[in-house]
Amino acid sequence: MANQKYVIAGGAAGRDRLRLLSEVMDPHTRRNIARAAIPEGARCLDIGCGGGEVSVLLAQAVGASGKVVGIDLDEEQLAIVRQELADRDLTNIELECRDATEWTPSEPFDYVYMRFILTHLADPLALLRAAKSCLRPGGMVLVEDIDFRGHFSEPRCEALDRSVQLYTDSVSKRGADANIGTRLPGLLRNAGFGDIGVDLVHEVAMEFGGMKELVALTALRIAETVVADGSATQGEMDRVVDELYSFARDPETLLAGPRVFQAWGTVAP
Repeated sequence: MANQKYVIAGGAAGRDRLRLLSEVMDPHTRRNIARAAIPEGARCLDIGCGGGEVSVLLAQAVGASGKVVGIDLDEEQLAIVRQELADRDLTNIELECRDATEWTPSEPFDYVYMRFILTHLADPLALLRAAKSCLRPGGMVLVEDIDFRGHFSEPRCEALDRSVQLYTDSVSKRGADANIGTRLPGLLRNAGFGDIGVDLVHEVAMEFGGMKELVALTALRIAETVVADGSATQGEMDRVVDELYSFARDPETLLAGPRVFQAWGTVAP
């Protein structure tokens, strides 16, 4: 995991997309946390915490008596988030630049959360096994991840079709799976978790903003990687992005993002 390079731009360049992603997905993640009945005082680990949005939701659930540790490999992103958290006076969150597959926490966690991280990894099972090792007996892992094939539009948008193809190809070139969502229950089972459950979220929109804007912004943020891979020219990516934004801003069009699978499992007591 240590040398994994994401297809989507990170650091300061990717912060705007993470904020928008949070706007779209946080209501669903909040319901997932509520379904897990995470109590006040619990210890939670957010693996691949990115912009810290899930860490904040977990911190709200566990309260002042609980603790959330968010870990990520993007130190530039973490520095931005640390400042944002300080401005909000959130004191029950710690952010650390760590590789979960090479780390043993000083004490186990009650819950581990992973949102949109496994899809970027060539060996997602290794990370799930690492997550299991961070949990106490009876602890729970909660995972949210995508099936990128879920995108659709009405009317058909060729720029959307092309962006989905280019993203999927770039992820595949790194040995990862843009459509990992359907595999989550099986991966959890192979990692040794029990009591496995699954749910599905699929965002669709007509108004610009939210998922419509996120689809176009994602195409913009993968352009550098796609061009570097030789899968498309900068000129083609510029056209794809422009056409997607134009389509998304049309209030008479319908645009859906990827299917998002929510899966969970527990460690034997």
